[in-house]
Amino acid sequence: MPADNAPVTGNLDDDDYPAYTMGRAADVLGTTPAFLRAVGENGLITPLRSEGGHRRYSRRQLRVAARARELVDQGTPVEAACRIVSLEDQLDDTLRLNREMSRTLEGPEGPGGPAGRGERDEHRANT
Repeated sequence: MPADNAPVTGNLDDDDYPAYTMGRAADVLGTTPAFLRAVGENGLITPLRSEGGHRRYSRRQLRVAARARELVDQGTPVEAACRIVSLEDQLDDTLRLNREMSRTLEGPEGPGGPAGRGERDEHRANT
């Protein structure tokens, strides 16, 4: 296999690779191109553009758009659905960061290690 094909193979596993045209993305989601334009106009996803200016979507973007579609199908206006999905993503990011920071503060010995114990001992001494 030629070396020129190696990057393409890598793109098959890349959730951010813009592999889907607007028509194909709409088919995958069971929606219309107008819906994809609407979620783009509301800032939920920003499709990449091909050299010809056509919108291209990644799998990650399709998952985000699918969540918005679920809300729209339940009767939520598209603008509100986009805001809800955006806030859900922010919450997920914040919770993940909180978990990471908690692990860092606990130190390598865990919550009972020197970092965690010192704070508890200091709190007990002050009460």
